[in-house]
Amino acid sequence: MSDFLQVAGKTFLVFGVANKKSVAWFIAKSLEEQGARVLYSVRSEARKKSLEALLAGKPVFACDVEDEGAAPRLATEISQGGHAPLHGIVHSIAFANYSEGFKAFYETKRADFLQATAVSAFSLVEIAKAFKPLLAPNASVVTIGISSLLVTPDNYGYMGPIKAALESSVRFLAKSFSAHGQVRFNAIGAGPLKTSASAGIPGYLESYLYAEKLTFRKRNLSTQEVADAAVFLLSERSSGVNGTTLLVDAGLGSNYFDQEIVRLAMRPEK
Repeated sequence: MSDFLQVAGKTFLVFGVANKKSVAWFIAKSLEEQGARVLYSVRSEARKKSLEALLAGKPVFACDVEDEGAAPRLATEISQGGHAPLHGIVHSIAFANYSEGFKAFYETKRADFLQATAVSAFSLVEIAKAFKPLLAPNASVVTIGISSLLVTPDNYGYMGPIKAALESSVRFLAKSFSAHGQVRFNAIGAGPLKTSASAGIPGYLESYLYAEKLTFRKRNLSTQEVADAAVFLLSERSSGVNGTTLLVDAGLGSNYFDQEIVRLAMRPEK
């Protein structure tokens, strides 16, 4: 059987594994199934310890991107460990402080917004800069965004604008890196998923079930479907895709006027 994706034997760095439900974990597992070598970056030494069983025997590094200078330190550690060149990087990192529950967007605290921006969006820029010398000439960098930046879900709050900043950063990174080589940057605009991180969003379950009714197939995404798209973008088979967002939402964004949803909204008693 031919190696269609051509990732076998190549090295990829994956940020963001928290547990077996993580998008990052599904991507890493899929890469390994295709014969790739995966380096894992997790948030902290404590998280590293909690993942000992899941990541046993694999190269795991701790890097808290909220800490300025963490990305360059990780790049040095990986370089000195002889793990370069890297053929791709997965950025699957996001954080928002919902500890005080849902608030109206205009009540967003400066500290919360800036913290979430640093972790969820600007970390991609810092990682790109730090790892630029370690990237193979045709490397691919993939981040995980959301399927629509035009909708305004109440319970997602200030993360909407931050995900917009992440998606815009992808385009600007693709443009700025193009002056130096063929490294590509892309995002996956994923529809709602069942992850531990999403479970922390107030009211997420109701939003998830509503979104499922809006998909063409009446079934939400599996995390594996997002991982499959990510592996494609990491491979050379997507060499013509750069500076864009690949939507993976099972038709959710094109089905706002689904007949069943309209009926339930307008005549719920029937």
